[in-house]
Order: sequence, then C-alpha cells, then structure tokens
Amino acid sequence: MSRFPFPDAPNGWFQVAWSDELAPGEARPVRAFGRDLVLFRTESGQARVFDAWCPHLGAHLGVGGRVEGETLRCPFHAWRFDGEGRCVEIPYAKRIPPAARVPCWPTREVNGLVMVWHHAERAAPDYELPELPEIGSPDWTPYVKRRYQLRTHCQEMGENLVDAAHFRYVHGTLTVAEGSFEEDGPRLHVLNRARMGTPRGEVDGTIDVHMWGPGFATVRFGGIVDTLLVESTTPIDGETVDVFFSFSVKRTGDADATRGVGRALIADIDKQIREDRPIWENKVYHARPVLCDGDGPIPKWRRWYRQFYSERPHAA
Repeated sequence: MSRFPFPDAPNGWFQVAWSDELAPGEARPVRAFGRDLVLFRTESGQARVFDAWCPHLGAHLGVGGRVEGETLRCPFHAWRFDGEGRCVEIPYAKRIPPAARVPCWPTREVNGLVMVWHHAERAAPDYELPELPEIGSPDWTPYVKRRYQLRTHCQEMGENLVDAAHFRYVHGTLTVAEGSFEEDGPRLHVLNRARMGTPRGEVDGTIDVHMWGPGFATVRFGGIVDTLLVESTTPIDGETVDVFFSFSVKRTGDADATRGVGRALIADIDKQIREDRPIWENKVYHARPVLCDGDGPIPKWRRWYRQFYSERPHAA
C-alpha cells in the first residue's frame, strides 16, 4: 500500500542527467516516472530520450544500442530509429511497418542539465525553464554536483520548503523561519529567513527559492557567501526519487576563501539531507494534518502543487 494518496509522478520538467556527463554517441538506460527509458546523444550533440523498449521484440535500446549519426540502432535486430523515434531502416526487410516507432519524450538542455518533460496524458510542454545568468559566468564557480536517491515522493520532499518549524528543530537554525509565499501558475517563489549560527558568529540567513513546476528549482543562499543551488527531484517510481543538486558559489577576491566557504556550505547541505532522510523515508502523508499557527503555508503549497497532477489526489 502506498504511503502517498497522489499519482506517482506529477507533470513537468525533470532532470535525468548532467549535460557534461553524456558524450556524443553515448546511449544509457534511465529509470524515471515508473518507466524504463533510453537517453542518448546524437553525433551532432542533440540529447534524446525514448521509451526503452524496441517495438519489434522488446530489446532495451539503452543496453547495447548504438548511436549512428542522428539515429539509434537496436542491439537485437539492428532496427534504426531517427531522433523522433521513427524507424528509418530495417536492414533485412523490404518494407518498414507503419507502427515501427518508439515514443519520444520532449527534451531540453538548459543550465547544463538534461531535462525531460513528463505528462501523464502525453500533453506537450506548457511552460519552459529559464536560463540562469550565473551558469557559465566567470563570476561564479563551475558546478559541484551531488546526487541522492531517497525513499519518498517529490511532493513530500518539496513540502520542506514551506515547513517553517523544521528548519529550527531538524536543522538547528537559531529561530523558526519566517517567510513569504507567492505563486504564479507553474511558478512559485518562497523566501525564508532565519537566524543561523556559524563559526563566525550569528548571521541573518536567507533561503530564496524559485520553482518552475515540481521538478526544477533554484535556491539562493545568503548570509555568508552567495551560493546558488540548482535542484531537480525526479520521481523514479511512486515511492523513490532521484535528487540532483548542482551548486555554484559567487567568486570573491580570495579564491581559497571562495572554495573553503563553498565546501563548508555544501557539506552543511549534505548534513541536512542526512537529517531529513530518516524522516522522509519513514513518514506518511496526512491529507488533513492538524496544523498550528507557526507551521508555515503548508496548505498553500499543497493547493499549488495539485495543478501538476492529471488525476486529482485523493482527499488532498
């Protein structure tokens, strides 16, 4: 029995890889949205995502499949598919069956991430992702990457953004967070402020979060050094998520200080994931929780998130 009364995967853009980890001509298997997929990069550099299974006799195109130019060849009987999933060659046949095609997933590369559009009804993307000015700027460091697999649902993980009290009682801020919540269709802006202890004494810290749908967020940390976290939480199935964290730190005049402070902040985020993990992995979702006046805008979060489901969550 599922712990969560909503669909396994919401609709939106989700990360499946970092761009610099997928070489031209490479194909690999991916598990996301409760499905097996194949991710590959054509020789001209285009990232593509298909359903994994060849429509012929079911071979996995990501296990032994070969990229040839702008196409992908099946490892079993050498059927070849173009970038839109259409079969363009069967080397031993005179005629290609009209149904010989593989479902193709909308794919974008932005901010150094390979993002895939998931929609339960296969609807086309209805919003796009921003290009971030920090990425590639000489004023900001290259990504430091972290990846986690957690036994939770992406809605549950995201709810921490608006859970004001948990910053104090799980992560040890000196005060309960105070913040704001602004929504605009698929976009959401949450700003949290809390007093934090550091080796240099107490500081007023900020966590400034912008979300574009359920699968892409920027988190900007202020108070010690300006740090950007680009975050994507991708559902593997209804109870497991693949979490991609990409950190960039604003450079200061002292390169060693930039690296040191950046490492310290990233280590602290790692620590926070370890603190959250046992709670996420063992809690259940209450559709009608007993809330108090200091809990933060949890009902607003849940109403905003509901738009990304094709089916209405049960009693949510």
